[in-house]
Amino acid sequence: MAKPKSLYKCRSCGHTSAQWLGRCPGCAEWDTFSEENSPQGATKGFDYSSGTEPMPISELSTVEGVRFSTGIGELDRVLGGGIVRGSAVLVGGDPGIGKSTLLLQAMGSLADQSHRVLYVSGEESPQQIRLRGARLGVLSDSLIVYSETSLEKVFKAAESVNPGVIVIDSIQTVHSSEVESSPGSMAQVREVSAKLISFTKKRNIPLFIVGHVTKDGSIAGPKTLEHMVDTVLYFEGESGHAFRILRAVKNRFGSIMEIGIFEMREEGLAQVENPSEFFLAERPEGASGSAVVASLEGTRTILVEIQSLVCKTAYGIARRTVVGLDLNKVMLLAAVLEKKAGIVLTDHDIFVKVAGGIRLDEPAVDLGVIGAISSNYYDRAIAEGTILFGEVGLAGEVRAVSRIEQRVSEAEKLGFKRCILPKDNLKAFKGKAGKGLKVELVGVATVAEVIEKLT
Repeated sequence: MAKPKSLYKCRSCGHTSAQWLGRCPGCAEWDTFSEENSPQGATKGFDYSSGTEPMPISELSTVEGVRFSTGIGELDRVLGGGIVRGSAVLVGGDPGIGKSTLLLQAMGSLADQSHRVLYVSGEESPQQIRLRGARLGVLSDSLIVYSETSLEKVFKAAESVNPGVIVIDSIQTVHSSEVESSPGSMAQVREVSAKLISFTKKRNIPLFIVGHVTKDGSIAGPKTLEHMVDTVLYFEGESGHAFRILRAVKNRFGSIMEIGIFEMREEGLAQVENPSEFFLAERPEGASGSAVVASLEGTRTILVEIQSLVCKTAYGIARRTVVGLDLNKVMLLAAVLEKKAGIVLTDHDIFVKVAGGIRLDEPAVDLGVIGAISSNYYDRAIAEGTILFGEVGLAGEVRAVSRIEQRVSEAEKLGFKRCILPKDNLKAFKGKAGKGLKVELVGVATVAEVIEKLT
């Protein structure tokens, strides 16, 4: 029997080489090549075709009731309104973050709705899953648990069970006998994923795949895995915090701007109905360097606290440490403060953190960073009940942001009395604001004005 030929494949872009290379010529990434056997017989006996014929788009039929709910509102929100039949969803996250817990809860809810679910686990025994299911309260006859790592046996079980939903936990543990590589290798993950997706799409069955992540937070295995699926969800959170955030980074059937927020409890993951109140629950009163901003996450507005600490540096070069925000953005805003507001920060260490561990990427949080840094620099707390939001330009101007009514409404709901916002937004909002508005609106045009209005 001929010895299988070895190839080297890039984990990032899939470029193939006959020898190992330090830098990939396809994507220019370093140290991404790994060895695998040439999958000459990998596709033997398996039909990857969709079984459809070319047709004009006007003649294609639509499927009524293409979505159905998981029974977990936060998960439905991130998926775009529910599960799409025949879709493939990849769920990634750090070890122990709660991926299996979330999916087992969701599958238990689907089983209660008379959906037959096949839950395939290659990491845990049926007894371990039974114990977790009892703790989560998802013991149902419609939830079929199968502890197996062989892909061929998984297909046989699926054909006999005839499930409405399939879960693979995790893709790195499942292997195909037709691929001469160890489980978890790039060749195995790519081949197993392709076969699973083809199998479920032909039968119009939703597929959930759990994927391990590497130390840099990306899904372990070939990058093509994320291209093959319809939706990629990341489960985020810090070990010191009880909450978890489910974020979509790819979604062919919905927005990638939505997030779902959960709280980890003894009985499982609980949905956070009011995330703003949750994130501000432990906010200190009368502390300098603390500012509350209104950030948009998809269709919802979340009020979050930004904290800052500014102190004289003890070394030659001032430090800039940022958690939950983009470091370059904070350095840019610090430069704007120094140039346009006269706050000398070149000899000061600046530490900025988003309380609660959530990450903010929206331009409207710029004003919150400005407020937090200047408040701690002068050691003066921002006036109680004040919220601020707006984008800051390099000229020190405060630019307008979107969905102003939604932000002000959320601030009023949580009892804030004063809102500092861009002056252009104030002009547009005056004609729309109701007479019963209980929040004082303060328009600002420059960074210098913001600092004057904070106290």
